[in-house]
Order: sequence, then C-alpha cells, then structure tokens
Amino acid sequence: MSQTPGDQFSSSQQQQQPQYNPPPAESKRLIAGILGILFGGLGVHRFILGDVTGGILRIVITVVTCGFGSIIGLIEGIIYLTKTDPQFEQEYIINKKAWF
Repeated sequence: MSQTPGDQFSSSQQQQQPQYNPPPAESKRLIAGILGILFGGLGVHRFILGDVTGGILRIVITVVTCGFGSIIGLIEGIIYLTKTDPQFEQEYIINKKAWF
C-alpha cells in the first residue's frame, strides 16, 4: 500500500511536536525584574516566580498603604536585575526567598 503526500505530511507533523521546556533562570530574572520595577505594587513579579502568597501580600500592602507599599516591588525588581543568573536561581527559584 502506497502513501499519499498527505499521509507523509501528517506523520511528519506528529513527530515534530514541541516539548515543554521551562524558561531558563535568565529569562525569569529579566522578566521578574522588569515587572517588579513597572508593576511591583501588583505583585506580578512574585506571581511570575510562582509565589502566589507573596504576590497577594504585595497587593494587600499596596492597597493598605495607599500605593506607598509598591516601593517594595521596585526594590525587588532592581535587586533581581543586579543578581547573576546562578545567584538568582539559587535564591529565588530553588530556595524561594520571600523578601528582597
């Protein structure tokens, strides 16, 4: 039995399904740092790192302090960007450091 060109195309598509690879620490560091600087009061940078409790806590602090608590996110964003990739991965991804 011979294959038609359509059969060959569908079998090659099945073989090339992409596998999920988590983003490297470098891209998480950059994304979390920039979002911390821009939207630190909303805790977005903590959500990116998988820290839902920390993200919600930053939102609550920002609301309770009428926006002044967002300085925490700004500081965290700057700290993220000054860390090296191995330092960032060890502290914030592996050890899940909660503050600064």
